[in-house]
Amino acid sequence: MSEIKSEKVAPPWSAVFSRPRGALLSELIKRAQSMPPIRMGVVHPCDRPSLEGALAARDQGLIVPTLIGPCKKLEAAAREAGVSLEDVDVVEAPHSHAAADQAVELVRRGKLHAIMKGALHTDELMAAVVRDGTGLRTDRRISHVFVIDAPTYHKLLLVTDAAINIAPTLDIKRDIIRNAVDLAHAIGIARPKVAILSAVETVEAKIPSTVEAAALCKMADRGQIAGAVLDGPLAFDNAISREAAEAKHIASEVAGDPDILVAPDLEAGNILAKQLVFLAGADTAGIVLGARVPIVLTSRADDVGSRVASSALAQLFAHRPRPAA
Repeated sequence: MSEIKSEKVAPPWSAVFSRPRGALLSELIKRAQSMPPIRMGVVHPCDRPSLEGALAARDQGLIVPTLIGPCKKLEAAAREAGVSLEDVDVVEAPHSHAAADQAVELVRRGKLHAIMKGALHTDELMAAVVRDGTGLRTDRRISHVFVIDAPTYHKLLLVTDAAINIAPTLDIKRDIIRNAVDLAHAIGIARPKVAILSAVETVEAKIPSTVEAAALCKMADRGQIAGAVLDGPLAFDNAISREAAEAKHIASEVAGDPDILVAPDLEAGNILAKQLVFLAGADTAGIVLGARVPIVLTSRADDVGSRVASSALAQLFAHRPRPAA
């Protein structure tokens, strides 16, 4: 019996690297450089990465930094990084909690257009931001949006919420989507396509995220979420791949071409974003929205490039067109 030889053919949804790493985030930074820099309060940047990131964003014309923290620690970080603080505004604060409070107060006084987290815990900064009476709350729920440049995907991909809201309710998910849509508009996506993720693409009573996804789509139909096209529930495969969606007979304007992925909870969103970084070669930026000003919520693992790109997001968001009152 003769052997039948067959070549292995990759499925149509196989990932292919289509461009150099970070190319789309670099384009976003260039777009931001055409606008005036914003004044950004950098909270307790008392280590080398946070200080270098802030000064790199300044050097690229994105921000005018105000460093808030203990002057001796700031000077020590500057010496370690080999940079000068001679022409940088510095606001003395004795410790990280005080630095967060100072940043919030400067925003409330109209002195800052944005905030960047330095070498302090996220909880310390966000406690000052959300404090009743003296914080920066608005009528929106605060949420985080990753902007991900994965060379295996054909455009920038926004993932939310992977950092703030642990188990969001339906109303919170509405605000999470609205925040992400506002950011999409700010970076030039006029009508973002929003995929609301779950484990399956059908509505199942035993999987609450599928029911909430369906409700969110109906909210969009009724104008409670505007400026975007929504679809869900969608499993990740048929959200990201048109071929996978067609294999399951899903007719959708969003499937295969989403701009925004909405995770069912923080754990799923965080895992998804980190998988794209470590398995798909993605570069990321991200900001917190829903407060009076955008907040660059950096991680200790973020490199200078990520901090610069996140500053560009904040700058573009601060300059976004506002609807007429």
